[in-house]
Amino acid sequence: MGGFDGKRVLVVGGSSGMGEATAKLAAGAGAKVTIASRDHDRLAAAAKRVGHGVEPAILDATSDASVAKFFADRAVWDHVVISAGAGGRGSIKELDIAAAQAAMDGKFWASFRVAKAATIAEDGSLTFVSGGLSQRPAAGASVIAAINGALERMSIGLALELAPVRVNTVSPGPVDTPMWDRYGPDQKKKFLDGAASRVPLKRVAQPEEIAEIVLFFMTNRFVTGTVVPLDGGSSRA
Repeated sequence: MGGFDGKRVLVVGGSSGMGEATAKLAAGAGAKVTIASRDHDRLAAAAKRVGHGVEPAILDATSDASVAKFFADRAVWDHVVISAGAGGRGSIKELDIAAAQAAMDGKFWASFRVAKAATIAEDGSLTFVSGGLSQRPAAGASVIAAINGALERMSIGLALELAPVRVNTVSPGPVDTPMWDRYGPDQKKKFLDGAASRVPLKRVAQPEEIAEIVLFFMTNRFVTGTVVPLDGGSSRA
């Protein structure tokens, strides 16, 4: 994949999963990649896995001060990718309001902060990662569905507001990422197998497949204001 030699790419949430896969694909194509998150140890481990001279950087996108400090040098990025956020699962009757607000802050408002602060080249791009629940909400995931939906609507508006910078969103269905490891191997397998059974392709996505769409957004210079569902056909079933 061409067009990346010397390009500066920032991946917020690049220490694992889809963000890490995006960093690896872009770095392998010749980009100068920085991966950012708030966990030093996870960043260091991800940088070793990615290779290609990727640079780790501490950034807490839930903190106004951390974001302001990170972007204070006003360095120009060719491409910025935001793949961050977790939490928010649970019935609305049982989910603590503070936990719901934290989930919103960790994904929607984190993306807002980075989009507001980053300086992106005019021929560059900003890409968000949302999630398929925005199109097909599920019981116990209404908060996540709302967060993803808000992120997608914001990205469409920013495509107009930030033009000629291109702004797009990839909306993945179920993806096999380390996010599920916290539930233990048995529960993770049960969830992913159940998710796969509801996907027309009868499997879940791998992080690299999401990363390929993100790099498409970077290289195709006539794509903006687009939300691409990458869900194995789930949103059409």
